Amino acid sequence: MAMLRRGLTGEPVRILQETLGVTADGIFGPATDAALRQYQTDSGLQVDGIAGPDTFTSMGLHELVLLHRPMRGTTVRRLQEGLGIPADGVFGPATEAAVRKFQEEKGLAVDGMAGPHTLAHMPGFKMPPEKVEASIVTESTFVIDPGTVEQVKVSIEEPPHDPSFVGRVGEAAGAVADSASNVGKSIWTTVKSIF
Repeated sequence: MAMLRRGLTGEPVRILQETLGVTADGIFGPATDAALRQYQTDSGLQVDGIAGPDTFTSMGLHELVLLHRPMRGTTVRRLQEGLGIPADGVFGPATEAAVRKFQEEKGLAVDGMAGPHTLAHMPGFKMPPEKVEASIVTESTFVIDPGTVEQVKVSIEEPPHDPSFVGRVGEAAGAVADSASNVGKSIWTTVKSIF
């Protein structure tokens, strides 16, 4: 997934919302959808309420650009031109193979997807270093219900006799572990669906 639409949550949504000037709560709801459609209309982009590579590029949100199969559009065409392959604007098997070859030649992680790290080495793309760094999760953030935190503190001094408490502590520990495992990965690992 490298596109944002209604019903998604996560850090990329929050970044999009900040740029659109709407409440940056990280939840892609009706206000974000309306603001995005207005931006797309004003910018001469396809008006579909979906933020993908062409919209991100137009907004200067290069840290959110991630090209892979089966995407299509102007940004894919620019990638193909940079790779020196036929530029039809459709990210298919030949484009993926060319990206893999390019990544291997440049000593990059070979995954066949063109994100900020790959695009920074690509002719025709001006990828600011700060945008490349912004595309990686550098710290772990998580939210735990305040009641759970309070119960964890109490349990250290005097363990409760409620068996469900152990399960709640396990869930909180799992959330912390899941969040920490995203460090060093693409910012896209933070995107979740609320449906």
